Amino acid sequence: MNIKIPAIFILGSVIWATAGGQTSGQGTVYYDSSGQIVSGVPASAEVVTVGQRQTGVSTILSASVVPYREVTFNAEVSGRVEYIAGREGDRFNTQEVLVAIGSEKLLARRGQVLANLNNANLALSNSQMQYGREMWSPKSRDINKMPGMGMPSMFDQLFTRNAASSMGYGNPFLERYSDLYSSGTQMGQAQGLHLAALSKLREIDASLRDTRTVSPFNGVIVEKMVEAGDTVQPGQPLLKYADLDNLQLSVEVPSRLISIMEQGMVVPAMLDFNHQYVDVRLAQIYPVGNPQRHTITVKFDLPIGISAWPGTYAEIMLPDSGETSESLIEIPTSAVVRRGSLPVVYAIKGDRRELRLVRLGASYAAGRVTVLAGLEAGERVLVNPPAGVTSGWHKQPAGIDTY
Repeated sequence: MNIKIPAIFILGSVIWATAGGQTSGQGTVYYDSSGQIVSGVPASAEVVTVGQRQTGVSTILSASVVPYREVTFNAEVSGRVEYIAGREGDRFNTQEVLVAIGSEKLLARRGQVLANLNNANLALSNSQMQYGREMWSPKSRDINKMPGMGMPSMFDQLFTRNAASSMGYGNPFLERYSDLYSSGTQMGQAQGLHLAALSKLREIDASLRDTRTVSPFNGVIVEKMVEAGDTVQPGQPLLKYADLDNLQLSVEVPSRLISIMEQGMVVPAMLDFNHQYVDVRLAQIYPVGNPQRHTITVKFDLPIGISAWPGTYAEIMLPDSGETSESLIEIPTSAVVRRGSLPVVYAIKGDRRELRLVRLGASYAAGRVTVLAGLEAGERVLVNPPAGVTSGWHKQPAGIDTY
């Protein structure tokens, strides 16, 4: 949707004349601000002279109301949904549990991992003990390792090994290094098994945390995809959660209008569901355009506390520097009377009231509306016309009865 509409700038002046009344022999007559007699119009009615107004041209773009933040929670583990905190529209604070999935299987696996971790701890302790023993009491020097040929072991250690080493048979230093390296390897392997069991335990604990979906910020459930008792698989959507306290307008802006936009600029917008006009502030311009529509997504912040619904339609008015200005007129909305579906006003021409069909434009200020056709600049219209008023005399000439 891309419509050219005027953004109003006051050029002319609006002259208000409030009628006052007094009783005469002919009945109740009224005087306007110029002192002329006005008959048949109650004191609450007013006459306004419409001035000409210079307008600049803006472009209306379709927009959608969106939450400032919205997340979709998916199942991280498989299981049965045991608990859902509420339904659509329920509000929650930060770190409250929204969805809980059954964790019996994970708890059983955690018990197995704890048993494996205990075994790994025992194996690690034993390997550390054996390494220390090899460090301080090497196996290569064990007197019981090579009992010698019926001779006492001590005699064998003192003579047989030394003689074998001098003859090139065996190397005590190499044997000790080999035994020490073997003990160190066994200790390293035990440490690896311990770390693997500990990591598995942390994985199970993370999966247990994933069975609970908690709210990341203050917000509202906007859509539920599952109910308590449903069986879910990893990746299956559970619910949508959004921050409805802070709302934005998302707009697809043509590239030709991006050059006039800057961070923080304020522009008018209209919310469709209650026809409310508000000022919105530019919050974000996306760095990449849409290759299909050749537009760029821009987001505007709505005022905090505004009554709006995410997903509803809105319109935003952006100034278009490439278009020329034009003139329109504007009248109070209280001057418009609805006759069926047709808007009419009572124009004051000379001494008479005339019923005029008008074509109305947009409204940019409270209590005022633009007129696209049916009135000329400088004409006078009746404001707050009473019920039952019709075309006819507005000023009572002398000798004519009041009616």
